[in-house]
Amino acid sequence: MFPAMRSTPPREAAPATTPAASLVFTTLLSHGPLTRAEIGRRTMLSAAAVTKAVRPLMEVGYLVEGADDGARPALGRPANPVRVDAGRALFIGIKVTGDEIIAVLADLCCRIRVARHVRLTARGPQAVLPRITALVQELLTEADGFGVRVRGLGIAVSGDVDRTRGVVRYSPFLEWRDIALAEIVETATGLPVTVDNDVRALTVAEQWFGAGVGLSHFALVTVGAGIGCGLVVHGRVVSGAHGVAGEIGHLSIDPLGPPCHCGNNGCVEAIAADPAILREVRKATGKPVHTAAEALALAHEGDPGVRDVYARAGEAIGRAIGSVVNVLGPERVIISGEGLAAYDLFAEGIRDALAASAFGAAAQCDVMTRPLPFEEWARGAAATAIQSFIGSDTY
Repeated sequence: MFPAMRSTPPREAAPATTPAASLVFTTLLSHGPLTRAEIGRRTMLSAAAVTKAVRPLMEVGYLVEGADDGARPALGRPANPVRVDAGRALFIGIKVTGDEIIAVLADLCCRIRVARHVRLTARGPQAVLPRITALVQELLTEADGFGVRVRGLGIAVSGDVDRTRGVVRYSPFLEWRDIALAEIVETATGLPVTVDNDVRALTVAEQWFGAGVGLSHFALVTVGAGIGCGLVVHGRVVSGAHGVAGEIGHLSIDPLGPPCHCGNNGCVEAIAADPAILREVRKATGKPVHTAAEALALAHEGDPGVRDVYARAGEAIGRAIGSVVNVLGPERVIISGEGLAAYDLFAEGIRDALAASAFGAAAQCDVMTRPLPFEEWARGAAATAIQSFIGSDTY
């Protein structure tokens, strides 16, 4: 079933073996370089605890102390900053969609070094898993050119994913059920594998490296083929007791509304996701509209029926965001996903519905848009592999 893989090196233990070391490492990933005093202020650790956490990480080369090359020397006795050595390790991130696999090779600071796209002609595990293995082999070969080992592999899949067990319980776009993805791919590649929901994986990347850096509470809402939401609460990406926290796409906001694939009626996803929009655009126009780009073109040409479809979708998204801000009170809501191409059509509906549904001070939440290419979703998968490697994946 799988292409033959070359032998892989033995696994290396996680570099951060204590909660304090993990906290210091993640703080430096997001905010570094930092002096030891700055690390202590950000983490609330004592100077002795910072030194105890930093020392073993420096001994194995994941952290280095001293200014970057070319930095201007400080006057007097400088406090040497500590930073992550990004080139010390590499990670592979893979995002699986219904149409393609996107794979990236990223360094320890999750900077993409190599990216690959492979089209899919079938969605079943028997067709997809060998393609994943072949991509991993290709990126392992690429990693040889950097002279650094690949320390982990992250895979991001839409739907209900049990990260602890590495199982895809249900992915509606792939039509997968109960696939032990981590175990299968670990056996095939020899790499430690982390499998997570794609929106949660993207949220990890945004928390560490993107628009969520420095925020203790924020939400990432994605619009497009589905409607998803990643949640950060008290500085942790949360999945909930059953692994499905943040599924705002399945808030039923209209019990008499259109049926959703989850079995309920009037879910946000059944109103505002791309397939729902295409369905309603076909009803409104009587035209055989097959792609989001075609529907968007009709709206921008001024077709009133099509524009109404997008307005209703925006209202549904705004009501869903209103529920998030009322329940969690995030500092920021980041809206992303391929559906942002239609944001000019969504914006008014989102704004008005959010203003109407947000209670009190919750309405002060900062709402921003952040267009991200699909490589960033694969980068999110790499971020989960880094998270597992440094031992900060408990949430």
